[in-house]
Amino acid sequence: MTTTGGSTPSLEQLLAAGVHFGHQTRRWNPKMRRFIFAERNGIHIIDLHKTLRQIELAQKLVREVVMRGENVLFVCTKQQLAGLVREQAERSGAMYITERWLGGLLTNFATVKKQLRRLKELAGGVEGGEFENYTKKEQLMLSREREKLMKYFSGIGSMTRVPGLLIVVDSKKERIAVNEANKLGIPIVAIVDTNADPDVITVPIAGNDDAIRSVELIAKSLADTIAEARLAAPALRQDAEEGESTTYSSERGTEREQGGRDRGDRGGRGSQGGQGGQGGQGGQGGA
Repeated sequence: MTTTGGSTPSLEQLLAAGVHFGHQTRRWNPKMRRFIFAERNGIHIIDLHKTLRQIELAQKLVREVVMRGENVLFVCTKQQLAGLVREQAERSGAMYITERWLGGLLTNFATVKKQLRRLKELAGGVEGGEFENYTKKEQLMLSREREKLMKYFSGIGSMTRVPGLLIVVDSKKERIAVNEANKLGIPIVAIVDTNADPDVITVPIAGNDDAIRSVELIAKSLADTIAEARLAAPALRQDAEEGESTTYSSERGTEREQGGRDRGDRGGRGSQGGQGGQGGQGGQGGA
């Protein structure tokens, strides 16, 4: 366990999962040079020490975002990896897109919100039996509409604003999502293979983005961080609120104390024969 939160994999685990296997050398992106350790049999080998360092940086960023109360969105539309990414997202309470990324999902979020509202309306109608009196044709049309919306938006059904962070598997394949996030200034953590551009990613994690074990290991470490931060965040927010309440009460107490002195002073100066004058000028009169 690290101070960044979440279970950080060891070098041995990264090696066993095949995280170090990059693409063929002829397919490389020269910008990935700093993450490459060697070349073997026409394949680039990724420096796992640097990968581990990037995972730790990613966990730190993830924790900061979650502790601010913002949501994290996993993005992976590779069919062979979608299931495991969806599982990690659901386990950690994050959102996810594992079907086709619909252009404008972030940059045109106002339209997406309308579709999400429509999905809730249809789901509520089905659960409440509101469509029972509709014709079979109408019910079929509504059912198809709901299925289509569920296919693309089920992983973001509770999203009311753009996420605070994207976690992307294969930044090259998900370039539309990456471009939209960059336009809006949303930070990105991504598994970046040797054929991709790391400079468009906030925290690039150099690694094999095709192997199931590789992606699962990295995704799990980030999901663990999300889950732990979500548990810690309410406690920290409660401590902060209690601190603010205590500070406010102390300040009000000081104000009341000061106000009492002021009123006492005003009473002493205002009437020698009154109660305030007994402790102040009234005493002088007695002398």
